Amino acid sequence: MSKKIHTEVVDYFFDGVLSLKSKEECYSFFEDVCTVNELLSLSQRFEVAKMLREDKTYMEIAEKTGASTATISRVNRSLNYGNDGYDLVFKRIENKPEFLEEEK
Repeated sequence: MSKKIHTEVVDYFFDGVLSLKSKEECYSFFEDVCTVNELLSLSQRFEVAKMLREDKTYMEIAEKTGASTATISRVNRSLNYGNDGYDLVFKRIENKPEFLEEEK
């Protein structure tokens, strides 16, 4: 974890995020905190990471998500050399019954 971002203010922000209890609460909070473009960029990176884990090619990912190859490369670097945050979340999503039900 980067010591540059590990601050009381970031801790407080994460406490706020962890207090959210539903997707609707997430929508309300993140629409207030982020611009539309910031939120779309974050969700795009998450989709890129998912597709990279599914061994999709950069071309397939770029076509489906609209992400640039630079963004795909940055996400790939995070997957390979980061803090395993994406993988942690992907595993939790896969193991959570309500996420599986929503996809059907």
